[in-house]
Amino acid sequence: MNADLLLSNLTNPTLLFFLLGVMAHAVKSDLEIPPTTIKFISLYLLFSIGFKGGQELAHEHLNGQVAKELVFGMAIASVIPFYAFYLLRHKLGVQNAGAVAAAYGSVSAVTFVAATGFLEAKELAFNGHMVAIMALMESPAIIVGMVLLMQYDRESTERPTLGHMLRHSFTNASVLILIGSLIIGLVADAKQAEGIKPFTTDIFKGFLAIFLLEMGMVTAARFKAFRTYGWYALTIAIVLPLINGCSVAWLSGLVTANLGDRFMFAILAASASYIAVPAAMRLAAPKADPGLYIPMALGVTFPFNITVGMPLFYFIIAGST
Repeated sequence: MNADLLLSNLTNPTLLFFLLGVMAHAVKSDLEIPPTTIKFISLYLLFSIGFKGGQELAHEHLNGQVAKELVFGMAIASVIPFYAFYLLRHKLGVQNAGAVAAAYGSVSAVTFVAATGFLEAKELAFNGHMVAIMALMESPAIIVGMVLLMQYDRESTERPTLGHMLRHSFTNASVLILIGSLIIGLVADAKQAEGIKPFTTDIFKGFLAIFLLEMGMVTAARFKAFRTYGWYALTIAIVLPLINGCSVAWLSGLVTANLGDRFMFAILAASASYIAVPAAMRLAAPKADPGLYIPMALGVTFPFNITVGMPLFYFIIAGST
């Protein structure tokens, strides 16, 4: 891998703010971002990326190529939790394995947002339909995880219905604002949309930096509980995204030649959900330990992807063209 590429990503201001958040917790600083502010920023980031994706999608022709990429994304989100569950269930137990598998099969919208900044730095674009693909990749992993739990968890007598879980995955706040903004961006008048462009584009990176500052503090706070699971959980939290991201970085060349789309497929495959899936797993796997799968996704996989994963996946994709 090009050392300059890795150095460039490590000195990205948004990543540095993430590290500042980790340091703030380590030195027990009283730095705190109000929860209402963080909630607003979270909604803003999802709104912005969804709206911009809808605007891009409005200029595209919905053809067989888009359909092929959509099917590819849904397949990724279905296969990953399936193999991950069978890999982990004997070591972690059925409920923990189901929750971890669903988290790693699903996607992280925040990682997706951070990846847009990486592509902008490389002056590469991705197609607007990737936002729709990202939003739709949330549900298959949750459904597959639940089906596996229903099949192998002999102790549980009360399980939510598949319909309830499917509804929850689409009405989750992050998915709803993302899909809703995408649809609005798609149908909005182009000239009228120009009026909010400064809000959706110009201040985006600043809000992303503040959000990652908070993510750094949250990651450091939750990592202590995670350490009780030892080296196995830490290794899995690195190996799973490495396998998924590298595999998809290579396989994506079979469905699209667009470097930006291929990069986004790789980072989505490598990411892990720590918002939608934990909310769903509280219903589907009440005995699963959130102190395991949330820190795995947020405390290990997320920083791994934005420091090592992104330049690595880009290197694989760029080298295969």
